[in-house]
Amino acid sequence: LAVKDPTAVERANLLNMAKLSIKGLIESALSFGRTLDSDYPPLQQFFVVMEHCLKHGLKVRKSFLSYNKTIWGPLELVEKLYPEAEEIAASVRDLPGLKTPLGRARAWLRLALMQKKMADYLRCLIIQRDLLSEFYEYHALMMEEEGAVIVGLLVGLNVIDANLCVKGEDLDSQVGVIDFSVYLKSDDDIGGKERNVQIAAILDQKNYVEELNRQLNSTVSSLHARVDSLEKSNTKLIEELAIAKNNIIKLQEENHQLRSENTLILMKTQHHLEATKVDVEAELQTYKHSRQGLDEMYNEARRQLREEAQLRQDMENELVVQVSMKHEIELAMKLLEKDIHEKQDTLIGLRQQLDEVKAINVEMYQKLQVSEDAMKEKNEIISRLEDKTNQINATMKQLEQRLQQAEKAQMDAEAEDEKLKQEYVNKSESLQNEFSQKEKQLLQLETDLKIEKEWRQTLEDDLQKEKETVSHLRAETQEIVTLKKEFLKLQEKNKQLKSICEDQEAALQELASKLSESKLKIEDIKEANKALQGQVWLKDKEATHCKLCEKEFSLSKRKHHCRNCGEIFCNACSDNELPLPSSPKPVRVCDSCHAMLIQRCSSTVP
Repeated sequence: LAVKDPTAVERANLLNMAKLSIKGLIESALSFGRTLDSDYPPLQQFFVVMEHCLKHGLKVRKSFLSYNKTIWGPLELVEKLYPEAEEIAASVRDLPGLKTPLGRARAWLRLALMQKKMADYLRCLIIQRDLLSEFYEYHALMMEEEGAVIVGLLVGLNVIDANLCVKGEDLDSQVGVIDFSVYLKSDDDIGGKERNVQIAAILDQKNYVEELNRQLNSTVSSLHARVDSLEKSNTKLIEELAIAKNNIIKLQEENHQLRSENTLILMKTQHHLEATKVDVEAELQTYKHSRQGLDEMYNEARRQLREEAQLRQDMENELVVQVSMKHEIELAMKLLEKDIHEKQDTLIGLRQQLDEVKAINVEMYQKLQVSEDAMKEKNEIISRLEDKTNQINATMKQLEQRLQQAEKAQMDAEAEDEKLKQEYVNKSESLQNEFSQKEKQLLQLETDLKIEKEWRQTLEDDLQKEKETVSHLRAETQEIVTLKKEFLKLQEKNKQLKSICEDQEAALQELASKLSESKLKIEDIKEANKALQGQVWLKDKEATHCKLCEKEFSLSKRKHHCRNCGEIFCNACSDNELPLPSSPKPVRVCDSCHAMLIQRCSSTVP
């Protein structure tokens, strides 16, 4: 038989005792009324069982006088791991009757049960096993799975309401002995199943009520925070209201000051009216001079148009010159047709150049579109400027008419004043009333003159701006003219290159047709050669007469030898000629096999 581990047996026994004590405590508390005192026997037995569970596997610590083995050390760690346990630890240390660490540990357990947080505190200890290893052995109950089971069982004690008096009890000298007679079965326990069902239902109701209380507490705290924030915002709004009222008072004072200053300014402007009349006359003269300057500007623009027309004629003359150059290029192309072999090598380069030229044409076409768009925009700007100048002229004419009307009104007022002076003695009261009315009219006229001056200044500013824009547009038009010239040159080059390419393509097509014909003839010649392969050439000394006319060879009648059949003819008989792509002149051909003849004197192809 396998020997069981004694520490495992101890852990199992302690676990079973904890189950029995917790179960008996809950059942008796529910039957008793769920509010327990410190003298209640099942509660005392529960604390004894918890002491034994916490003492299991404790390490012995050496001190100066003796060995120390208490459960107060690990329970003190809860204060560091769980901040809410600081109150229990502080109250335990402040109790006057406790002298030993075991008494402090017993008081701590009782306070934790009263708070209904014993399970939470011990769960924090079990999680931190690295810290517990300083106080417990590796086989201790708190270091194994049984400790976690006991913590789970302790959650059920939250149903019990304990009212314990820790201050007057002698916790140091209590003896922790487990009374097993409490946990033995009796006849009353047989019918306890129905009671357990009732107890479970009551426990569920209590848990539900406690969760509701926790939720209500959280909502109350959130409402308190909202009330505080609303109070703070209310105080800020009251402060801002007071600041706004002060600002309104200051603005009203500034308004009164500005009104007083306005009256002073009106008095000063009346004194300056006479001086402004002289300024108006001077401004009229300056306006006339500026109008003459504008006429000069229009004359300069007309001159520039004439110059541009002359430039256009020059460009047309250059076009005629380029047409003549084109004819010369065509003559050069006819000469280039003789060098067909060289052209076949250069054809690849020309095609590459063609692609590059096409890309350049596309780029230049895009640039032309961009320049045309810019020209359209600038033409629109010039038309707008002309409209503005017409509007300015119209407004200046209106201003002149208003000035003339004002002068006429002043002359009429002066004549009326002279008449009124003569009749002043008889009609003093009526004259005073009319004089006041005329003063009002004068004020109105002065205000009109001020407005006209302001209009005049704004119009002059607009004229200066328009002059600047006209100068800018002139510079841009010059740039556009240069761009047009460059574009025309590039167009001409493009046309030249296109014509060259078209001529070359036509020449290539002609060459291709001729080459196809010559290839067919060469194939025929090869077939004839195959038929005449067995024949032998005659020697030069043996061939003295022509084979066709049977006349003797001389300086006038030269020998021509066929490459394939080997027969010899004179130049008079071999009149058959065929054009070949490799030679500019036609070649003499044999009558029988149509192969190319070789002259005997030079032994080369003519």
